[in-house]
Amino acid sequence: RWQKIFMFPLWGKMAVFWNKMFLTIIVLLIVLFLDAVREVRKYSSVHVSEKAANVNSSAFDHIQMKLFRSQRNLYLSGFSLFLWLVLRRTVTLLTQLAKEMASHAALETQVNDATEAAKKYMAENKRLQEALSGKGDGKKKESTDATEEKLKEEVEHLKAELQKTSDAFRKAKTEVTAVKKQSEGLRKEYDHLVKEFEQLQQSLNKAEDKKDM
Repeated sequence: RWQKIFMFPLWGKMAVFWNKMFLTIIVLLIVLFLDAVREVRKYSSVHVSEKAANVNSSAFDHIQMKLFRSQRNLYLSGFSLFLWLVLRRTVTLLTQLAKEMASHAALETQVNDATEAAKKYMAENKRLQEALSGKGDGKKKESTDATEEKLKEEVEHLKAELQKTSDAFRKAKTEVTAVKKQSEGLRKEYDHLVKEFEQLQQSLNKAEDKKDM
């Protein structure tokens, strides 16, 4: 069902637009992150100099507020940039997994078809052998032997094709398993980062509440 949904031509037309939007958001987050780093350095140096100069408390609190906001912006932009890259990687892995699953299904169908064809030729070969054992005519026997040899060659050819298809099937299955494991590890890392981000957000909110009080 999801494969049919994602195979709509509309998504292919919007792919270029989404890629440009992704790059735009990445550039924007990088700019915000660098600006937050600059603000943190600026207000950190001002905070130390003002603290050493023992200025009035209102000016010192104002500098502390500016420093806190710049640090908050630094954390938010940094985590947003990182999580956006993780999301992009997750989408890429899911796409690869979907393609591998599709090729896996196609190879499985091909293996089944080759197996059925091999069984059919083997049954035909057996039937000809039974017919050969019941007749003693020399010409018919030679013709039947030639047909049998031809069928044997076709069976061997089909067995070779079946072996190649089985090897490709096992290879695709191994690749699908590797992509699944990688996707699972990335999902766990993403969940861990989300939890850390929520904890950091809660601590920042508590610190901001204390500043307001």
